[in-house]
Amino acid sequence: MLSIRELSKTYGRRGVRALQSITLEIGNGMYGLLGPNGAGKSTLMRTLATLQAPSAGSVELDGVDLLKEPIRARKLIGYLPQDAGVYPRVTAREMLEYLATLRGIATARDRRLAIERQLDRVNLSDVADRRLDTFSGGMRQRFGIATIFLTRPRLVIVDEPTAGLDPTERRRFQCMLAEAAEGCVLLLSSHIVEDVAGLCTRMALLHRGELVLEGDPVSLVRELDGSVWSRRVELPELAAYQERFDLLSWRPEQGRLVLRAHGEALGSEGFERCEPDLEDLYNLHILHSCSGEGLAGTTS
Repeated sequence: MLSIRELSKTYGRRGVRALQSITLEIGNGMYGLLGPNGAGKSTLMRTLATLQAPSAGSVELDGVDLLKEPIRARKLIGYLPQDAGVYPRVTAREMLEYLATLRGIATARDRRLAIERQLDRVNLSDVADRRLDTFSGGMRQRFGIATIFLTRPRLVIVDEPTAGLDPTERRRFQCMLAEAAEGCVLLLSSHIVEDVAGLCTRMALLHRGELVLEGDPVSLVRELDGSVWSRRVELPELAAYQERFDLLSWRPEQGRLVLRAHGEALGSEGFERCEPDLEDLYNLHILHSCSGEGLAGTTS
């Protein structure tokens, strides 16, 4: 269990509030942190990874105080940042050997078994002796997962893991994360709604450093049943509809736009009711938060 209590972070003399009293209880499995760029997700991730101290609050993982015992905590944590660099002129196998030694895998046999197991797990066995700086973005992300699971972390943190990946690599990496989440707390931070919708059984939405909502994505989306509408329009009509309706999004489709709106009884305006999705929920709360009309709520 990961327990986050009243966690806050303020940067610099100007008092930029990156996190504001975040409280969460997170159990085993994959948990999504969703929010736009600048929402505070990466600040929260770095704090949980013990890479920076908060201004206030506490964090415990299975009874270990991550903030007061960072050295002990780091033995329990695996962290894959958004932009994980690689050493030049080092092969994947050589790097894993080095990391396995640092993490206390004592014998050469145990290190070899752990390395081969992880290379096979992330489908990199056939390129294990290639230099890491020749790997594609997707290969580097998969290699990052291999480094995390050389040992058995209790908390795994992945920050924007699918950003920049092509669709095939993205699907492959999503499946890998789903498998990896068994037996640990895995936090997936993303601004890509589809990643959270398809992978996470619970999620939190952050915006401007605040917790906007938290709960099961399916239950949260269900609250919008009957209030989301769609209509196809021509591109020049968009501005007029933006002025008249509470639009959640506009999605290109074969030269036209599919508008999605939130409201009641829009059938007389040419809209049709449609199934809400997590992107609708995300846009509704972010748009209203930006306009000062908070819709914060919690579903258990």
